[in-house]
Amino acid sequence: VGFAVDAAKLLKNDGINAAVANVHTIKPLDAEAVMKYAETTGHIVTVEDHNIIGGLGTAVAEVLAEAGTGRLTRHGVKNTFGESGKPAELYRKYRFDTEGIASVVKEAIKK
Repeated sequence: VGFAVDAAKLLKNDGINAAVANVHTIKPLDAEAVMKYAETTGHIVTVEDHNIIGGLGTAVAEVLAEAGTGRLTRHGVKNTFGESGKPAELYRKYRFDTEGIASVVKEAIKK
């Protein structure tokens, strides 16, 4: 979450106002909060430092699909085998660091 907060600050320098929500519990997911963010931001980007399958992005996608609204980008490890390495190196590689998250958001809103 700290990297996401820092990324939001970087994005603000580029004129992008990003909100950060600390979703510490996926089940039960706060569907009202998901819908609030979808309505106020127009695009949700979930960030999870693990495989995206079956995680937060999937849960948010279900809420948005059932409501028939919202745009979503799931950012995390794609369906691949894990790697070993120093945390900072892996965070940089998978774009989980401040600059990586900011770049993912910029790419998402361009689509």
